[in-house]
Amino acid sequence: MQTTPAQSGHEHAYPAHWEADVVLRDGGTAHLRPIAPDDAQRLVSFYEQVSDESKYYRFFAPYPRLSDRDVHRFTHHDYVDRVGLAATIGGEFIATVRYDRIDGRGMPASGPADEAEVAFLVQDAHQGRGVASALLEHIAAVARERGIRRFTAEVLPANTKMIKVFTDAGYTQKRSFEDGVVRLQLDLEPTDRSLAVQRAREQRAEARSVQRLIAPGSVAVIGTGRAPGGMGRTVLRNLLAGGFTGRVHAVNHAFPEDVTRLEPEGVPAHRSVLGIDGPVDLAVVAVPAGQVPSVVAECGEHGVQGLVVLSAGYGESGADGRQRQRELVRQARSYGMRIIGPNAFGLINTAAGVRLNASLSPELPAAGRIGLFSQSGAIGIALLSGLHRRAAGLVGISTFVSAGNRADVSGNDFLQYWHDDPDTDLVLMYLESIGNPRKFTRLARRTAARKPVVVVKGARHGGAAPTGHAVPTTRIPDATVSDLLRQAGVIRVDTVTELADTGLLLASQPLPAGPRVAILGNSESLALLTYDACLTDGLRPQPPYDLTTGARPADFRRALAGALADEECDAVVVTAIPWVGDASAADLAGALREAVAASPAAKPVTVVHLEIPGLAEALAEPPAAGAGGAAVRIPAYPAAERAVRALAEAARYARWRRLAAEPGRVPEYDDIDEAGAAADIEVLLEAHGAVLAPPPEGPRAVTLSAPDTQRLLARYGIAVLPALPAPDPDSAVRAAGRLGFPVTLKPTAPHLRHRADLGGVRLDLGGEAELRRAYAELTELLGKPEETRLVVQSMAPRGVDTVVRAAIDPAAGAVLSFGLAGAPSLLLGDTAHRLVPVTDRDAAEQIRSIRTAPLLFGWRGAAPVDTRALEELLLRVSRLVDDHPEVVGADLEPVIVAPRGVHVLGATIRLSPAPARTDLGPRSLPVI
Repeated sequence: MQTTPAQSGHEHAYPAHWEADVVLRDGGTAHLRPIAPDDAQRLVSFYEQVSDESKYYRFFAPYPRLSDRDVHRFTHHDYVDRVGLAATIGGEFIATVRYDRIDGRGMPASGPADEAEVAFLVQDAHQGRGVASALLEHIAAVARERGIRRFTAEVLPANTKMIKVFTDAGYTQKRSFEDGVVRLQLDLEPTDRSLAVQRAREQRAEARSVQRLIAPGSVAVIGTGRAPGGMGRTVLRNLLAGGFTGRVHAVNHAFPEDVTRLEPEGVPAHRSVLGIDGPVDLAVVAVPAGQVPSVVAECGEHGVQGLVVLSAGYGESGADGRQRQRELVRQARSYGMRIIGPNAFGLINTAAGVRLNASLSPELPAAGRIGLFSQSGAIGIALLSGLHRRAAGLVGISTFVSAGNRADVSGNDFLQYWHDDPDTDLVLMYLESIGNPRKFTRLARRTAARKPVVVVKGARHGGAAPTGHAVPTTRIPDATVSDLLRQAGVIRVDTVTELADTGLLLASQPLPAGPRVAILGNSESLALLTYDACLTDGLRPQPPYDLTTGARPADFRRALAGALADEECDAVVVTAIPWVGDASAADLAGALREAVAASPAAKPVTVVHLEIPGLAEALAEPPAAGAGGAAVRIPAYPAAERAVRALAEAARYARWRRLAAEPGRVPEYDDIDEAGAAADIEVLLEAHGAVLAPPPEGPRAVTLSAPDTQRLLARYGIAVLPALPAPDPDSAVRAAGRLGFPVTLKPTAPHLRHRADLGGVRLDLGGEAELRRAYAELTELLGKPEETRLVVQSMAPRGVDTVVRAAIDPAAGAVLSFGLAGAPSLLLGDTAHRLVPVTDRDAAEQIRSIRTAPLLFGWRGAAPVDTRALEELLLRVSRLVDDHPEVVGADLEPVIVAPRGVHVLGATIRLSPAPARTDLGPRSLPVI
């Protein structure tokens, strides 16, 4: 007999945090939420639409209707031992799942019993959409939250679809067959396989949701004006002018009832989308914000798959607008629709079978293989026009989206799509905010392993997302964001011009095999500027080859052919200035293209030219008919710095990609006591009351004492050099006696720590007299002992002082930082950052990436220090914060890296109850 909430003694409020929007396998969306008592009629209506066969599979017997007792049992839960979730579209149930906690005999139970029986029911019309898989992920997360560790399920052998839902989930499982029933047991702890399955499903679903938007079979433009002009009429004309291959409908509630076609465009005209016969895949909404809710409702009722909302008056307009934006997204998702916008510029797809220009761009760009995403309409326009002006014939666009306020569809969704898109070889993105940095870097890393991803980020120094962007706040400085993007293989550039420059090179040239650059041309001065630019950007230029100002196109051809044949050259920069003679820009372009076409070596070639009209166009234009193998196009730049910067970015990306083919690993260390650390953390949190009494804004971090810090670090093989308090000279002498001379005397008061400029540290104190003299000096210089908090510490070997830190950002997750102690990191910001978990390759690159790294490797004749030991320390700290999300901060300063070994002189650990790991939880769309 099932217990009721009253019988079980549990009274829990409705768990609103379990609600979520999910993308299904076909790209549509559904809303998942707990089932509540007022869902009785929805449950009955849902059950009536389920086939007799599905009911039989659920109850193992004919079960045509639910009794009143059934309805009460399935809608009344305590949200602990008995939980039900429903998937809804348009507010109506399409699927349900429930679990009931059971004991070892299979009887109803409460905690600490950690097993539950789970069962699903999906409407036949929605089977095959991945609804049950999404529900399983969410009910498993709920169960783990409530202390349940295993699910059991009994399934009839003929119910192969449901068996597949369980077996494909990736959880550790057991399977048996008893009494004609398949019995499944699932361990709910996430595994590498379950996480991989979840992310693969997420990628397919989100890519499909974008596919539905960019390749519609029919488009309705809602808000098409009766007179020329206006956004709606403009988009309609752009659709038609671009040659859209599907059906187009004009919609305006103000159309006269007798108007059935809009002239002169000649497209069907409707007063409502509900009046359109046949499906509508995409609706472009260009009506005032106040009319949008009724438009969205009509689109949802008609079954429209997605919306492009051009309308303004949302998040960018203040608090009321932000509320309208949230309601817009909730309403659209409730009908299974996704939104681009609001305040969007539009959407473009140049594929021959689609030719969609659902945007305010007056013409469809040239077709090509660049995917372009912009959060700004103005920047999107500038990029489209700039690429068209500079690269006509050289490169083109596959898909373009200007997402406006990106309230729903974001850059992450398009990365999911472009990852597998055979028509896109290069991704360019202008971002003003990154709503989910952890997910963005994960997706970007995966995509960058196949094709370049180039990003320019606006609002770098504003400290907040632009108005209208509803994204989580992040405390990460821009320099840290840049490091994390580069760790993921993203090419981070600073300006829109650099975005276009880098994109032109990557879209038209092969990747360089290395950093060695040949420079040739007819101007020694321009070649020297190019040479200097290569050195500045980390390339290795060869001495320039000066062809002199009398060089002819044939001379350029021979020189370029020789450079391409040189095995010591990875890339070529050709420099050119106007010459005396009758040769044209087309002649020079032809000569360069012939040299590249004739070379068997695949090396990037760029041209830097000054005041040679028509050269860039001639280098980019398609070959003439009958030109045969000369189908080569070369990017041209008006400044050496721009060409070299693009080439340097390509070289760095090529190196990252080669290394990514054999990724590093997270080492295992036999002396790490993960279980012991977990037990220590639990005790420490309870002792500080952090578990039982979190404040409304979330639990506060607890800073551990020095002994607790040292004990926790020791669990991970990290030793902190002993330091003993010295409240008076006699205590200092006794402490030195325990530690053994020589010793160090230093203050630990917060305002004096790590302040070498104050002269407050005394080193190599070899005896009692020296120690007492130093004690007197420091108290006179810095203040009374109770103010300075002096300690005596064992002396460490001489070496390089460094800093190792780990911190948790609510949006990005755990970040490991490294730099030299003192001015290099504090004043110059010379610190390197990596996302946790850090691999052995990440650690090695991290310590070498700071500008002051030469100090670690024997600068100016000094002895090199033990960088291997330093890398191991970074890896151990990474493991600590990755294994225990309760560790929200770790500061090791200073860390002296000696010729042999590393020595941690000071450490601070901060703990807090573990935050939810959204990247490990069930799939869901961002909460609006």
